[in-house]
Formats: sequence, structure tokens, C-alpha cells
Amino acid sequence: MWLYNLLPGFDIKEVLLFSFIFLLIADFLKNRNPPNYPPGPLALPLVGSIFSADFKQPQIYFAKLADIYGNVFSIRFGGEKMVLVSGYKMVKEAIVTQAENFVDRPYNAIIDRLYSGNSGGLFMSNGEIWKRQRRFALSTLRNFGLGKSTLEQSICEEVRHLQEEIEKERGKPFKPAGLFNNAVGNIICQLVMGKRFEYSDHNFQIMLKYLSELLWLEGSVWSMMYQSFPRVMKHLPGPHNKIFSHFNTLLDFISQEVKWHKKDLDHNNPRDYIDAFLTEMENHKGSELGFTENNLAMCSLDLFQAGTETTSTTLLWALVFLIKNPDIQDKVQAEIDRVIGQTRQPTMADRPNLPYTDAVIHEIQRIGNIVPLNGFRTAAKDTTLGGYFIPKGTSLVPILTSVLFDKTEWETPDTFNPGHFLDAEGRFVKREALLAFSAGKRVCLGQGLAKMELFLFLVGLLQKFSFFVPDGVELSTEGITGGTRVPHPFKVCAKAR
Repeated sequence: MWLYNLLPGFDIKEVLLFSFIFLLIADFLKNRNPPNYPPGPLALPLVGSIFSADFKQPQIYFAKLADIYGNVFSIRFGGEKMVLVSGYKMVKEAIVTQAENFVDRPYNAIIDRLYSGNSGGLFMSNGEIWKRQRRFALSTLRNFGLGKSTLEQSICEEVRHLQEEIEKERGKPFKPAGLFNNAVGNIICQLVMGKRFEYSDHNFQIMLKYLSELLWLEGSVWSMMYQSFPRVMKHLPGPHNKIFSHFNTLLDFISQEVKWHKKDLDHNNPRDYIDAFLTEMENHKGSELGFTENNLAMCSLDLFQAGTETTSTTLLWALVFLIKNPDIQDKVQAEIDRVIGQTRQPTMADRPNLPYTDAVIHEIQRIGNIVPLNGFRTAAKDTTLGGYFIPKGTSLVPILTSVLFDKTEWETPDTFNPGHFLDAEGRFVKREALLAFSAGKRVCLGQGLAKMELFLFLVGLLQKFSFFVPDGVELSTEGITGGTRVPHPFKVCAKAR
């Protein structure tokens, strides 16, 4: 009513009309685009395009916009404006050719609240802190087995545990999602904490459950609503509040592990990532490179989130497509039998001799499309993309779905076709357009681990079991999109071979 008091000659309707017009003008002035800015759908005052978007399948929604506006287009949700890039050539231009310009993360209201002024962990930090933390994580993971036989042995041991759990089902229908999460989660636990958990461990199960829910929520409409209207959403009830409660529970879990590590820490003989980080903290006291105990917990959580969900979800998609294409499952098993047999455990040395199996794994990564949108970037300076002007500070979204299904790069983009990765003689062929792990300076730092896990787990499973669903059951390939794209929950049967 303060405005009404300032305008005593107007009635309440006139005051409201004046206020509405004032808000429209203010919104237009604040959000008007510079010349030659990428085109996009109509943005309503204050809310932008948030009511016309499809947040259940955003990759499909954005693909339709790309068909209308081209491979570089813009959109606004609330007060948040972003430019999206589509197709292999344009995505590569942004994150590889202009990698230095599009390396930092933009402001994110959720991340700002989660990290509360801390360094931002491994994936949301920027600048020198991000560079230093990424280099440290890479070198530490290599020291503790990444790319070495020691880690391969740990994965093979976990494969045996997984096989034993599946054998207990005795051919009856079971949900594979939990078992895959257990097995893959244990690999990252060994690298970060130096130990594995029994699948029945209560705390381990809670951690994996919260990780899955957190990742879905971070990519949901609730996350977008919070980012678009943080001041309002902060005070409203809803699923978005679980983002913060789950995050804090997971941080507490990891912080407890850090305390246990500190009790018997030997700086000269670090056992895992946590030990190595604590040692590095001693060497960087008072520095601003992110070597703090709070950031240790956040970096560890980042490793868990990235190192568990993505690989276990890819294995789930593997079952979906192999069950829907039993002839391909049979062909993979025939190649495994011919090269390895059914008794000797697979090793990474077998991969060059299993070209068809390797092609199937890569095709699963392509068509599984588990990270449809990639991480947001921000322009460090004014630049151009596709002939359009991109101002400094603009948020950029590389649409990985558009790369993995680019009609100019893949012969049959919408079909599960291992031939995408085979030449005329049946030899495995790498494809540059397979950006399942992204590319450029922010390429997934755990891709070497993921590739090793996918090969050893999938070959180990198909060596021992044939997978199918009960008669009358049809698996869906549509998927549920959050932070990652996961299959709809399903049960499978595993017949011992």
C-alpha cells in the first residue's frame, strides 16, 4: 500500500494497473537481449518460458526448439537466461574449440545454498581452485589404482560378489538397480575410503538411496523452480527441500569417515583419497586452493555421486537393450565364450579381442544417453557461436543428447545398432561423436574408471548369466530424466549359463 499512499489521487485499481505496467517495463529492461542474440521461444514477463517447458523430458523439448530456432538458441526461466547449443559440430565448438571460454560454472542458487561460501567441491568450483582440485583428484585416483592392475583386481572381486547375489535369486524376477548400485558404489568407496561395504550394510544403503534421490531432484522441475525463484522457493514446502536435507545427511556420513581416517593417519603412507587429501591439507595450510576439511567432504561426495549413479545406470540400460535384442545378447555371449570361456574371469587385456562386445558397450552408452544436458557453463568473455553474439556471463548448456543422436553423425541414430562402432571387417572403431563423458576441459575425470567398470561388470555378468523378463513384460526405453536419465524401474530374470 506504500504506492497507494504516494498516489492519493488514484483508486486501488489504477494503482494495481500502474504497478503491473511498471513490473512489465522493469522486466523488459532487465531481460532485453543484445543485438544478434540467439533466438528462442516467447518469454512471458517475470516467469519466462517456464510454463511451456517439458521438465519430464527436457532433452526432447529442447530438440524441438532446435528444430525451430537452429543449433544455437536461447530460453529464459524466471530471471535465468541461458543459451543452448545442439548438434555435434556446435557442441564441440563450444566445449572443445572454445574450451577456455566455456570452462567455468555459472551461478546456481541451489549450489550457493549447499556449499554456503565453501570452495564448491570438484564439479562446481571455478578458477584456480577447480584446476588444483581436479589435478589432485586425477593424480590421487591414479596413485590408488586408476588404470592399474590393482584396481582391476578390486573390480573383478566385486564382480564375483555381484554374481553371487544374482545366483541367490535362483532365476526368479529381481530388481537389478539396487545390486548394481551396491557393486559400483563399492568401487568408489575403495578409492575414496579404502574399504568396501557389505550389501546389507544399513548406512551404505541409506547413502546410496539418498545419492539416487539427490541426483534425480537436482535435474527435476523442482530444481529449476528453485533456481528461477530462489527467494520464494526457499520458504515453500516441497520435494526441493530434500535436496538440502539429503545433501547434509550425506556430508555427515562422509565427515564421519574423515574423523575415523584422522585417528590413524600416516602422512607417509596414504591409503585412499581421504588420507591423501588430509595430507595435502597439511601442506597447504592457510592457502586458498580448497584444501579444507569441509571441501574434502564435498569433493568426496562429488566422486560418489559421479562414480556410482552413472555407471550403474549404464549397466541398467545395458540390460534393457540386451533383453529387447536377445540376438545381440546371444552374439556377445558367443564372442565371450570363444575368447574367454565360461570359467576364467575377464581382464582388461581381453577387450581388444572382443570387438563386438566393445561395440555393444559403446552403443549402450550412446543410446542410453544417461546425461542428456551436461553441466552448465558460463561465458568468460564476449564471444560468438554459430554467428550469434554470446555476452560475457551468459549461461551455456551443451545438449549431449543432440550429439549422441545427431543424424549427420550416426547412420541409424534412433536404433540400437552396435554396427555404429564396427568397420566392414568387424573391427572396433572409435567415433568422435560419442561424447558420453562430455569433452574439453570439463570432461568426466572418472571416465577411465567407468570404462573399466562397464567392460568388466558387463562381460562378467553375460559370461555367467542370460538375462530376460517374464512372458508378457515389455521393458520401456523412454527413461526418467533427472540429473541423469534412468530406466523405469524393472525386474529381470537371470538364468545361469
